[in-house]
Amino acid sequence: MHLNLQGISKKVGPATWLYDMSLEPVPGAVTVLLGATQAGKTSLMRIMAGLDVPSHGTVSVDGVDVTGMPVRERNVAMVYQQFINYPAMTVADNIASPMKLRGDKNVAARVQELAAKLHIEMFLQRLPAELSGGQQQRVALARALAKGAPLMLLDEPLVNLDYKLREELREELTQLFAASDSTVIYATTEPGEALLLGGYTAVMDAGELLQYGPTAEVFHFPKSLRVARAFSDPPMNLLAATRQNEGLRLKSGAVLNIDVPTAGSQALTLGVRASALRLTAAPGDMALDGHVELAEISGSDTFVHLSTAVGEVVAQLTGVHFFDLGAALTLHLNPAQVYVFDAQGDLLLAPKKGGQR
Repeated sequence: MHLNLQGISKKVGPATWLYDMSLEPVPGAVTVLLGATQAGKTSLMRIMAGLDVPSHGTVSVDGVDVTGMPVRERNVAMVYQQFINYPAMTVADNIASPMKLRGDKNVAARVQELAAKLHIEMFLQRLPAELSGGQQQRVALARALAKGAPLMLLDEPLVNLDYKLREELREELTQLFAASDSTVIYATTEPGEALLLGGYTAVMDAGELLQYGPTAEVFHFPKSLRVARAFSDPPMNLLAATRQNEGLRLKSGAVLNIDVPTAGSQALTLGVRASALRLTAAPGDMALDGHVELAEISGSDTFVHLSTAVGEVVAQLTGVHFFDLGAALTLHLNPAQVYVFDAQGDLLLAPKKGGQR
């Protein structure tokens, strides 16, 4: 399916839910809508599905204007955060229902296959009310995949699942999407989920579409501070700096030898991803001396919050580390891994992939 949204906006009373935007997802691929709560992701997906009509703009499918065409007249599969299943049908019948409507053959085998991939094969003869919320959500996912619709809209479908199952299903869904011909639109608040799904990412914030492109490209080259903030978890460290003849001077007095393209303002912002800060030094690194304010162990990583002369920073350190609160600690940064934004928040300079300029 070739979906094209041109000049879309949405107002509800005096409030603007979506500002003027155009988006043309790549057919047959996954497009991730990434943004915090109330970024406008669900509002945009409802317009794509035909559940809502835009205040302005047009929605076309394969070159045909479908703006205002109700959802029942479109071939769309949609899964919400809140699972929706047929309560009087067994899990097996829920999954089989779209295939039976099409008159498919080998329905039972396909049901078993989807149920196994989503880890619900043991529940096939149960009713949805007999399942947990996470299990019901997986039933809704299986039914949407069984429908084989050319456009599949998934609105944070894994948010109600536990951490371990989310990790497993992300990998399974990536493979299922790759084997499908459907155009998939997947909304999430988690940058890590966007990176795992790959494909393309549209970064949204407060009803605005900020950037769209291949996921890796948007991550490595965010066009603005707003995109960098949205596509970083933990948030990107932002440090004030001024342009000097010899490079960029931080408020601590330290100077980074970075050649920045000409910009109108001398006041700049440096962006440092938490993963770019290390405990061990390498040639050419800048040292950041500070004191530990907080250390959090999350899975196989440790997040250290440090108070330094250049401001508060967060480092994402691989492995499990223990630090005493208030302890002195030095982190190290390769200047080649620094992002530089101008006074308006536009990207001036980004690290090349691999961390070198």
